[in-house]
Amino acid sequence: MGKTLLQTAGVTRRFGGLNAVDAVDFELAAGELVAVIGPNGAGKTTFVNLLSGALRPDAGTVIFEGRDISRLPMDARARLGIARSFQIASIFPELSVIENVSLAAQAHAGHSFHFWREVAEEAPLRRKAQAQLAGLGLSECADRPASQLSHGEKRLLEIAMALVVEPRVLLLDEPMAGLGIAEARRMIDFIAGLKGRFSILLVEHDMEAVFSLADRVFVLASGARVADGPPEVVRADPRVQLAYLGGEGEDL
Repeated sequence: MGKTLLQTAGVTRRFGGLNAVDAVDFELAAGELVAVIGPNGAGKTTFVNLLSGALRPDAGTVIFEGRDISRLPMDARARLGIARSFQIASIFPELSVIENVSLAAQAHAGHSFHFWREVAEEAPLRRKAQAQLAGLGLSECADRPASQLSHGEKRLLEIAMALVVEPRVLLLDEPMAGLGIAEARRMIDFIAGLKGRFSILLVEHDMEAVFSLADRVFVLASGARVADGPPEVVRADPRVQLAYLGGEGEDL
């Protein structure tokens, strides 16, 4: 793997008397896909919020390319190249699929606009949006209202909205959630195609996806790091088995 792009040092976030994320050290290298797993309530989403800028840490630091970005808001981190899928922007259901992707591209470029439906008429934006939709197999849906997409197609649209901003780090928060078997397989195949092109942090409960995609697995339990290593080593780690058996009892 390449050099470290994104890392945390002792990052902590408290809610009342609870340490939702407790002094976590983490590294994500260029071109690496790290899966973050753990039982429900482990602190996974809070951790992603700290990386994306949706939350600020109470202690510790978030570092991107050697720069402390702990106090930067989400939009500033996105401009640096950290994109969060599924919460980077809301889908506008009344707009077409291509308008949603074009809008994400325009917002990232820092341009303002007055009329929503003018966005997709701008040729450079439309070309970028079309390229992303083609890569996701959504070209035939381009002019349909986003509200008419299936659940899986909406997930793919949100990824398109993240990718169109040309990120260096992609944070994927449970992309398989709510998908059927066929849609989940399509999502796994698509994420596999992103490997090496982006540094990816994948939060996921689908263990088939985790162990087929991850270069490394990072395990959280009760806000703290339990294990971090190659998938098969983590799968066999008794601490990880205990964390799951003590949580939701999921089969690793």
